[in-house]
Amino acid sequence: MSRSQEPSALKRKRSDSQSGSLTEHESKLYEAIRSKTDMGMSVQDLRRETGLPTNFFTKSLKTLLGKHMIKEVKNFENKTRKHYMAAEFEPSKEITGGAWYDNGLFDTEFIKVVKREFVRVIYDQKVATLEDISNAVSMKKFLTVNLSTQELKQILEALVLDNEVMKVVSTGMGEFVGIKAGKDCYKCCKRGTRGEPNLASMASIPCGVCPRINQCTPDGIISPTTCEYFKKWLEF
Repeated sequence: MSRSQEPSALKRKRSDSQSGSLTEHESKLYEAIRSKTDMGMSVQDLRRETGLPTNFFTKSLKTLLGKHMIKEVKNFENKTRKHYMAAEFEPSKEITGGAWYDNGLFDTEFIKVVKREFVRVIYDQKVATLEDISNAVSMKKFLTVNLSTQELKQILEALVLDNEVMKVVSTGMGEFVGIKAGKDCYKCCKRGTRGEPNLASMASIPCGVCPRINQCTPDGIISPTTCEYFKKWLEF
């Protein structure tokens, strides 16, 4: 999948050159959207903030989209609610959900690929630190997105929950030679019939990579009982 970005400076120059040809209503709408940078605004918030009559609002929005000065982005928390952003910005992870979401949808296939590659890296290195895994993933260049340290940890935590890898602490000796004593490391804990990692069992619990895991409670708005991804995992 492609998640490349056009240089922001080029986008900004293009949008600035077009803004001079906007009507008063179009400018008001555009400036309201642009002021929110990478967070953008929902239609409801735009209507409330600009106070434009419906006919002017709709026409101005259509014009800005037609001139490619703004774009519609998917908010992973509310896919049915239209959300707009100035074309020069890339949406914040608070809007997209981060690397694990693609166009507002939880990307289970992408997560499976990342997890499979992490297991391979750990298996090849016998014992690997977070930094080792990050460097190996960068060298392999199999990803078109950059994973943050937090996202790397989410994948590793999910693999630990799946019993695919185990988290251990370096002693600085034996298999840990070259790794500072006391540093967290990861080892494969499942093997196939010939000693290779068991890469087939990748339909893992989604909680490990969920960006809202800290807000998830049995009786809360975000809950395992209402989570569609958790239900799909149980049915696997």
